[in-house]
Amino acid sequence: MKDIRAIRGRYHIQRLVEEGEHQKQDFKFLISDARKIARSISAFANRDGGRLLIGVKDNGNIAGVRNEEDIYVVEQAAQRYCEPAQEVDFEAYRVDAGVVVIVANIARANLRPVRVIEQDGRHRAYYRVADENIAAHPLMERAWTLQTEGYHTGCLTLDGATQAVLNAIDAADDGIEPERIATTAHISEHSASNILARLIAVGVVDIHYSNHRFVLSRSAD
Repeated sequence: MKDIRAIRGRYHIQRLVEEGEHQKQDFKFLISDARKIARSISAFANRDGGRLLIGVKDNGNIAGVRNEEDIYVVEQAAQRYCEPAQEVDFEAYRVDAGVVVIVANIARANLRPVRVIEQDGRHRAYYRVADENIAAHPLMERAWTLQTEGYHTGCLTLDGATQAVLNAIDAADDGIEPERIATTAHISEHSASNILARLIAVGVVDIHYSNHRFVLSRSAD
């Protein structure tokens, strides 16, 4: 890792901290678990990108980076525990004498899903919702894979089963859980899963996390 020269940035960091933690920003004071950091990187990369403010406590207090090793742990998380490996862009800001905050910028991944290699050997993708990193729904992962493989609207066939799935989604005023589609549309779970992944991949259907559950709805676009 190249040395990072800290530049004056007290007011810049204060403005970022005032935003609080949100979809594209997370505070990190203690950097001790590379896999935990990898989950944040995965969540940002699988959505719209984001940044880690290293040296900022959860309550917004600016304490500064305690150890240069923190940067190495973030790099290890991105390169060793994320699949595919991710690049992190670091910036250092001097807030007060002896107080430096590191901003670790994570871009939205071109190749999704970005999965974390967990301690038990499983590969799990994460997704950023507000200020939380949540495990991505399997349909999200399948849709991202289709997008990476170049699946587009021209590949979509609007057959009877697909129309039945769309009708089931349209009939639900506040969204419908993916697990209910097969029964509602009177098709097999396998067919429902394949159809939903394709519809999500091309942007016809949206899957989002609301009230501690994943729901489907027609895309607003």
